Amino acid sequence: MPPDTAAHKGSLAGDFNARAASAGLTAFIYYAFGAIPLHLAVASQLGLNQAQSSSWIFIVWFSGAIASIALSLVYRQPIPITWTTAGLIYMGTLAGNYSYPELVGASLMAGLVILALSLGGLGGRIISWLPLPIILGMFAGSILGYITRLVGATVGEFLIAGPTVAGYIAGRMIKSSKVPPMGLAVLFGAAAICFVGTEAPVVIPWSLPVIAVPEMAFSLQAFVAISLPLVILSMGMGNVQGLGFLISQGYRVPINAVSIIVGVTSVINAIFGGHPAIVARIGVSILAAPEAGPPATRYWGNLLAASLTFFIALGAGTIAALLGVLPRSFALALAGLAVLGTFQDALLKAFGGELRFGALIAFAVAVTPFAFAGITSAFWAVIVGVVVSLLVEREELMAYWKREEKKGG
Repeated sequence: MPPDTAAHKGSLAGDFNARAASAGLTAFIYYAFGAIPLHLAVASQLGLNQAQSSSWIFIVWFSGAIASIALSLVYRQPIPITWTTAGLIYMGTLAGNYSYPELVGASLMAGLVILALSLGGLGGRIISWLPLPIILGMFAGSILGYITRLVGATVGEFLIAGPTVAGYIAGRMIKSSKVPPMGLAVLFGAAAICFVGTEAPVVIPWSLPVIAVPEMAFSLQAFVAISLPLVILSMGMGNVQGLGFLISQGYRVPINAVSIIVGVTSVINAIFGGHPAIVARIGVSILAAPEAGPPATRYWGNLLAASLTFFIALGAGTIAALLGVLPRSFALALAGLAVLGTFQDALLKAFGGELRFGALIAFAVAVTPFAFAGITSAFWAVIVGVVVSLLVEREELMAYWKREEKKGG
């Protein structure tokens, strides 16, 4: 039977249990080792200074923790709010094409769009108009560079990148949610840096995060090339899948309230240099799974994971300081490894079902670096992919739109 959390009257202390706590710790470990290395790599890619990186890291973790705890306490459901990994990866691909003020301005516009769609209840309908296989074909093409740089770093500086990759593979071989592959990659890579390093060790003191409102720039090109893809990646790859998993577990999810919270959090993130928030689809799969204990008490895992992420937020200054210390090959290897799972998932969903030709064309266009009318290839990849599907896969595309329209209606 579905968990009737509305009728659940258990006390907070009475609901606490070991299985939920274990799920919360597992989710936190995933957040720490899976997300932080990627965030540092993208910050390095974008050429951010320590203050900019510190404010960015602080706000996305702090706002997500507050939203997660509030939702879990009010609704007694494991609803984790974090930030869009796909969106962060996509922003990294724009390095050199757009300035940091343009990226921040585009993130703010994306947050406002997400909030407006949530308030109007139009989010699902908008997403249904853009075929997900084509979107994911574009996304896979956009992030292929992370994978090629991983290979290049491994070949070029094998003594550092090699052990990092070996740690990741070892983690995949172990196949335990409590031993994240990225955690072993970080540990193996750090050990390799200590072993081959010839310079004196650098001491990074702990410091409070720098919190600042960055300069912002707004343009139509940035809105089209950055904001719209961020909205699609956040809602299509984050919220829809995360909320869908909760519903599949029998939870009566307050979709409108959660969507509005995500929109508000996205706007707050952007004001301090961050990027859009989402319902964490990986976090949900850990915290709302049957292994996390009785359905009505699984929210405790989310409370624990979110509480622990406050330490990440408060340590944002120290984390950002690592940008000037980590070898470039180590950062490139971690970034490539961190996106492998996302890249594999995007390929599977882009080419494993319908609209495969349109997805292939979107992939090919997105992987080619160019700009037309001031807009990068990722946007044109979606346009060309949809047009090609209309010409070549018209019946499939029409059937897709009809099916998604029924879902949204």
